[in-house]
Amino acid sequence: MIDRYSPKEISDIFCDQSRFATWLEVEILAAEAWAELGVVPKSHAKAVRDKAPKIDEAFVDLVNEREKVTNHDVAAFVDVVQSKIGFPEGAWIHYGLTSSDVVDTSLCYSMAKGMDAVISKVQNLLETLVDKAFTHYRTAMLGRTHGMAAEPTTFGNKLALWALQVNRDLSRLGKAREGIAVGKLSGAVGTYSNVDPQVEAYVCSHLELKSVPATQVIARDRHAEVIYSLTAVASSIETFATEIRHLQRTEVHEVEEYFSPGQKGSSAMPHKRNPILAERLVGMSRVMRGYLVSSIEDVALWHERDISHSSVERIIVPDAFSLAYYMAQRFESLISRLVVYPDQMLENIDRTFGLVFSQPVLLALVASGLSRDDAYRIVQRCAHEAWDTRTSFARVLADDPDVTLSEADLLRAMDLGAALKNVAKTFEVLLQEVQLSDSKKRDLAAMLVS
Repeated sequence: MIDRYSPKEISDIFCDQSRFATWLEVEILAAEAWAELGVVPKSHAKAVRDKAPKIDEAFVDLVNEREKVTNHDVAAFVDVVQSKIGFPEGAWIHYGLTSSDVVDTSLCYSMAKGMDAVISKVQNLLETLVDKAFTHYRTAMLGRTHGMAAEPTTFGNKLALWALQVNRDLSRLGKAREGIAVGKLSGAVGTYSNVDPQVEAYVCSHLELKSVPATQVIARDRHAEVIYSLTAVASSIETFATEIRHLQRTEVHEVEEYFSPGQKGSSAMPHKRNPILAERLVGMSRVMRGYLVSSIEDVALWHERDISHSSVERIIVPDAFSLAYYMAQRFESLISRLVVYPDQMLENIDRTFGLVFSQPVLLALVASGLSRDDAYRIVQRCAHEAWDTRTSFARVLADDPDVTLSEADLLRAMDLGAALKNVAKTFEVLLQEVQLSDSKKRDLAAMLVS
């Protein structure tokens, strides 16, 4: 991932030094496990840990230089580690293991750590969305379908629905994290022919991973599930960011990304304040979907293993985690500082001349005794006339001889408060489903009845 979009919290997990450090820990733990079984002298196992090399840039350079000879990164790593520890103790490094025992267990360990980091950021995003949703619980705005005015909603309701979606994303992340927190040290084709199953159990236990049956490699459906969960987060953020982009349009102007002092929106047009972060996040989601396709294609490998997945994962795994973390972090910032224009939202409702109340009027006519089709035709005719002539919908209805509703009936049907009377339902579900502290839930619930 380019530095611009590479959070240190993620790059530190997947960089070469961290990767080799995790490989080394797996190797050391395996030697200690063999010592517990009486195969490796305990003094040798202790020396393996005590003499283990420091994993720094110099060590990485040595492995890379050795790989020019071996043309095999794990073999190069083992050679360098053994030479640093010395003999006879170093001979126990990689004893009974195959490369995938080390690489796959280490990758799963790193991915589990990466999931923890992403989950933390998505949890922060969820909490910010919840707070913002309750802040705008009664902030009326125009609901739109097909990009056209539909019926009134509230900005808080929109945000509450986003929060519920992010909450589902969190559930997917948690399940995928559980699925990837696994390890295997079962040898060349997964039959434990040269490695005792207790070695696997020991290593995985110390890494807080679950031992799983495998071929030479851990099945890649687990990895694909992780990439899907990250892509789901990205797709949710893309959905929300796209909405913000629409709402920030000049002719809509209902919300706006925070514009910091000194910021420039355009190199040519000084008046511009563009939704640049929302647009950036939408573009990143497109990249994430490409990673998802690649991860799914990695599931099908030949026989007990091949390495067609390896080159793919070296690219997409660190990048997918970087993007998901970055997107959650930046979108949380966008939401927390989002500028909202409630007066403009009301003004946009008024620009419909009252057409957003066409359904309550329709229902009132049906309740008065008209057939639904007759009532629909009357309301449709009046609505089109109001829009075409830029006239109050209520006035057109009152003047139409086929509309038998009283003035009081029309007022009730075209009441904004009545249109939003049940909006609390979404928030009640939100409080039920999202994990919040009891005190936080009480404070938020109080806002619904205030």
